[in-house]
Amino acid sequence: MSALTENGEHGEDVVPPDGGLTTGEVARRLGVAPTTVRTWDRRYGLGPDSHTGGRHRRWTAQDVARLERMCALTATGLPPAEAARLARGEAPPPVTPAHGVAVGPRRAPAHSRAGSGLRLGDARQECKGIARAALRLDAAALDRLLLDAITEHGLIAAWTEVIVPTLQAVGRKWETSGEKYVEVEHFLSWHVSGALRRTVPGTVADRPGATTVLACVPGENHTLALEVLSAALTERGVPVRMFGGALPVESLVAAVRRTGPAAVGLWAQSRATASRPLAQHVAGMEWGVRGARRGPVVLTLGPGWAGRAVAGSTRPTGLAEAVAVLESVVTR
Repeated sequence: MSALTENGEHGEDVVPPDGGLTTGEVARRLGVAPTTVRTWDRRYGLGPDSHTGGRHRRWTAQDVARLERMCALTATGLPPAEAARLARGEAPPPVTPAHGVAVGPRRAPAHSRAGSGLRLGDARQECKGIARAALRLDAAALDRLLLDAITEHGLIAAWTEVIVPTLQAVGRKWETSGEKYVEVEHFLSWHVSGALRRTVPGTVADRPGATTVLACVPGENHTLALEVLSAALTERGVPVRMFGGALPVESLVAAVRRTGPAAVGLWAQSRATASRPLAQHVAGMEWGVRGARRGPVVLTLGPGWAGRAVAGSTRPTGLAEAVAVLESVVTR
C-alpha cells in the first residue's frame, strides 16, 4: 500500500517499477521512522542519487550504505549535521584558531549537548549515543557503545557517569510519555547486563572468610546495580556469590550460613521492600567454633534504605564507596 507524501499525495513509498527500495523499506531496514529518512534527505542531502518518474524514490545499495553510515555515526553521539558530512564522505571543516593556522578536524567535546530526545543535561557524549541506540532498539550499536564506554573509562566510572544517567533519562522518558518506552528501558537494562558479563568473565575462587554474598531482599527484582557491584568486585579479585532477585528469607539465611561470608550486600530499590528486621537478623548471624565465632559485615544497598538506619550495618552511598568498603572488609 502506498503512503501519503508530505504534500498529501501518494507516491514516495510506492515500489518503483524498475527496482530499488522504497523509503518505507529503507526505514524498516535501518530501524528508524520513514520521517527520519525523509528528514535526512531534505535537511542533509542524504537522499537517493536517482529518482523514478514523478516523486518516487529509488534507494540503491549505495544510498542505503550511506544511510547506514549516518545511523552508525549518530549512534556514537555525533550531532546529525556532522554525521551527515561524514556519511557523504566530506571532511569536517578545519578549526582556525586566533593565530590563523588550521589545526585539523574539530573533536566533539566530552560533554556534548547534541539532542537525543532525552533530558540528559550535561551527561557525557557517550550517554547520547547509548540513548539513541536504545531508542532505535539497535542491539549491535548498543553493545558496541556500552563495551567501549566500560573499556575507556573503567567499570565504576562508566556505570556512574555514562550508564546510570542514561538509564535515568530513559526512566524519565517512560514516566512522562504514558509508558510508551517500557521496551526501551528493558532493552537497555538487558544489554547493560550482557556487557558486564562480557567485560568481566568468569568468577574468583573462594578464599576462606573472604567471600561477599550479594542478594536482593524478598520482593525486590531490580538486580542491575548488584550485577555491576558483583562485576567490579570480581574485577578486583574479590570472591562473590550472587543470588539475584527476590531471594526468600530462608534461602538468604541458608546461603549466609553455607558460605560464611565476610560481607553481605542486601539491595532494596524501594522502601516497601527494605526490611530492617531482616538486615538486623543477618548482621547478628554467627558461625565457627566456640570462642572464635564471627559474623558478616552487612551493607544495606539501594535507595530503599534511605533514612532507615540499621544497627550493625553499613550503608554506602554509591558503587565506588561500596567497592571500597567491601575490599577493606575482605582484606581486613
